[in-house]
Order: sequence, then C-alpha cells, then structure tokens
Amino acid sequence: MNDVIIVGGGAAGLMCAIEAGRRGRRVLILEHADKVGKKILISGGGRCNFTNLGAVPELYLSQNPKFAISALSRYTSADFIDLVEQHGIPYHEKTLGQLFCNGSSERILEMLLHECSEANVGIWTSCTVTGVTRGEEGFTVETSDGSTSAESLVVATGGLSIPKMGATGWAHSMARQFGLKLTDVRPGLVPLTFNPPTLDQFSNLSGVSLDAAVTCDGATWRESMLFTHRGLSGPSVLQVSSHWRKGLEVVIDLLPDVEDLHVHFETEREKHPGAEAATVVGRLMPRRVAQSVCGSMATRPLKSLSNAELAELVGSLKHWVVMPDGTEGYRTAEVTVGGVDTMELSSRTMEARDVDGLYFIGEAVDITGPLGGYNFQWAWSSGYSAGQVA
Repeated sequence: MNDVIIVGGGAAGLMCAIEAGRRGRRVLILEHADKVGKKILISGGGRCNFTNLGAVPELYLSQNPKFAISALSRYTSADFIDLVEQHGIPYHEKTLGQLFCNGSSERILEMLLHECSEANVGIWTSCTVTGVTRGEEGFTVETSDGSTSAESLVVATGGLSIPKMGATGWAHSMARQFGLKLTDVRPGLVPLTFNPPTLDQFSNLSGVSLDAAVTCDGATWRESMLFTHRGLSGPSVLQVSSHWRKGLEVVIDLLPDVEDLHVHFETEREKHPGAEAATVVGRLMPRRVAQSVCGSMATRPLKSLSNAELAELVGSLKHWVVMPDGTEGYRTAEVTVGGVDTMELSSRTMEARDVDGLYFIGEAVDITGPLGGYNFQWAWSSGYSAGQVA
C-alpha cells in the first residue's frame, strides 16, 4: 500500500510528489500519457517559462482571490529559482519578470524527475484511472495496470485546456463524485474570435502585430497584439481573454505611448496640413493598421478634418471598442479559468474540507494566473503545500 497516490504527472503533481517523498511518504504518480511533464516540455516555446518574479496573489483570478495567498507565500518564485540554481540550469529574464531556461525545457523536467528519484517516488505512465473509491483506510484506485491504494489521494490532472495534450475533465468529475462544488469554467489565455461586420474591419491585417493596451472587465494589459484571420491574439489579448465572458466589450488603445493624440494631430495639421490622415497615423503604427483604422478618413488631408472628425479618429485609435463573438476554445487555450471551488479546500494544505485525505492542486483549482510563468508558479506552490501534509 502507498501513503500517497497522485493522479497526474504534470508540474503540480511532480512537485507534490517530491515534497511528500522527502517526508518519507511512499508516493506513487499515475500518469495516463506515455511520459510525465509533457506540458512542461512544450511551454515557453520549448524553453519553459518556469516562473515569474512578480507572481503575487493579487494577480491571480478566482472567485476567492485571497485563497492563493497562503500557498504562494509558503513556496515563492525565489524558492523554485533556488531549486533551478541548485541543479545548475542556466536561465534568463525575458520581459516582465518572465524566467526562461537558456536551453531546453527538458532540463526542468530532468530536474523534477531527479528529485522524484531521490525521494523514491514511483511513477506509472500510460496508466488510465478507471475508478476511485474511498474506504476506512483511504482510497482505492482502479487503473489499466491494476488496483492500488493509499491513505491520501491528490488530484493533479489539470483542466480542459489543450485536449490534444491529453487534457480531460477528470479532476472535475472527481470533485463531483466526492461532493465538491465547481465554479463555472471557461477557456483562458486564448485568442478572441469575431464575426462580421467586426471581423471585416481587420480581416486584411492577419499576421500584423503592434504594441497595444487592451482592457476587459476592469483589467488592462499592455503587450503585443496580433491580428489573425479569425480575430485577435498576442500576449495582451491572451491576458484579457481570461477576464472576458460572452457579452463583454474589449477596449483597445492602439497607441499607448501617445498620451494626448488630439494635440499631436493638431500639431501635425499645422506643420503638414496636406498630409493624409493615414500617412500621419502610419508614422505611429504599422501602415496597414493605420489605413484600416482611419477608414473613410484615410486619404483625407488633416486640414480637411473637422474637430469632430479629428475627435472621432482619436477615439478609434485610443478607445477602439470591439465585441468578441467568442474564443478559439480549449483547443488553443493555455489554461482553464475556474475549477474546484476554493471554498471547498484548505488554503494551507489544498485538502478537501469535508473529505479527509483528498487534495486538489494546480489548474484543477479555481486559481488562474496571467500569461508568463504565473500558472507554473501556482503549480509549484499548490503542489508544495499539499506535499507537506499528504
């Protein structure tokens, strides 16, 4: 008999296994894929954006935002960086506190597997869980490789994002089986899609990117934005997509570096009265975008624009309001927003309040971080917290 069974060999599951194993617990990881850590390997373009220096609880989405404070405080980005440095893995900060391996993501997975080996963690791969029951002595897990049991069961199978990587709703099914509530779930960190006539406004801009400040539901992110054949993507759009729900507008500032665009246009009108609107705007952003956003005013000289028309142009550039029709869904979503209701769990241990020995960690829980290493940090922190007690 094991002491701890962890279903799911991703970032959270591996971290939990390491910590529980270090305490002398007999730990077994069950992974349905042919190897553990597949999402680790593909993350960050194969270089693994393994944490973020700014991973503070305030930046995480949840119906209960304070829940993340305990775990993120007990195991911080600095703690994971220490582990990376102990293993001699070179890394660098890219932008906005994002830390990447200099080399392959394989180094992070090798590090975690080495730590698992040192902690005598058992790993069954290509192992499908077919049923879970709970008795007086703990949990019995039926699998494609036979039956196994343990005092504690940790659910670390993630959410619904990227089903081609094997994502399923198993964690949600387990929560329901044991009477735990779920919050509404939706795709997060995902491109936004549009229907005509909105899509027609930028259908010819596919592949063009620019710096933009994008706002939705009170959250604003300034990073690169990318026009696609279906809508909008790029880091700034992915960030606000986690806040977007059907019926919400998205407001885009296409010139976040220009504080008073109206004054800029008036100055240009005095200096170059014959310059066409799209030409002036094209000095501030990609010309194709300028041509599209200026619309019917694109070829008109600045001197011909009334103050009202100039204000309209400023609004289209600084306060472009669009209404997405949807998202590209879990197929391309990097995370699942929502999950096991945190009111059902201990914030210190991740254990279900009403089911002794049952734990939920990582993406399965209603805690979602921004793009840029935050969700890996939540995986490390929640896995660590559960591993201290499971």
